[in-house]
Amino acid sequence: MERYELLEHKADAYIKAYGATLEEAFENAAFAMFSIMTDITAVEEKLSYSIEIEASDILELLYNWLEHLLVQFETEYELCCRFEVKKIEKSNGALRLSANVYGEPYDAQKHPSRSEVKAVTYHKMDIGKENGRHVLKFILDL
Repeated sequence: MERYELLEHKADAYIKAYGATLEEAFENAAFAMFSIMTDITAVEEKLSYSIEIEASDILELLYNWLEHLLVQFETEYELCCRFEVKKIEKSNGALRLSANVYGEPYDAQKHPSRSEVKAVTYHKMDIGKENGRHVLKFILDL
């Protein structure tokens, strides 16, 4: 099954990520973002960390998830290659995402630069289902 596809957009990356579960779709959205940034197959699992994200709704959860990963890259210079979203659940009126993330420190010699992702946006962000699969659409500002 395909993980994601790039949709037509003039200047930015418009992504459509898929998953049999909502958790898998969130994993594939993150995979797509890092694939825009570099050759993700060159990134090894040398480090890992856990993430807890909270939001008031599902769109905000997707935004916060991707934004957290982007800020982690920008501040800690860590590229991610594998994402394990353990659960997305409602708790006390909020949505919570728990995940483990795997990757390694950025190395310009090893990790070719593709496109700089400046920001995650809410523009055209959508979450739904198509043909029994969860589908996440979002735009990354390049």
